[in-house]
Amino acid sequence: MSHTNGSVTPARRVRHDVRDGLGVMLFSAGTSVGITLLITILVGLGK
Repeated sequence: MSHTNGSVTPARRVRHDVRDGLGVMLFSAGTSVGITLLITILVGLGK
């Protein structure tokens, strides 16, 4: 039974790592879009 528990725990860790990675990617993409929009608005107001 320890073999089953040993194989489940790393799978859970991998899923959590993937979920964390996706969260970081989404946050990064959202931040990049937000900064791009802010710069675009500031440049538009400067004209």
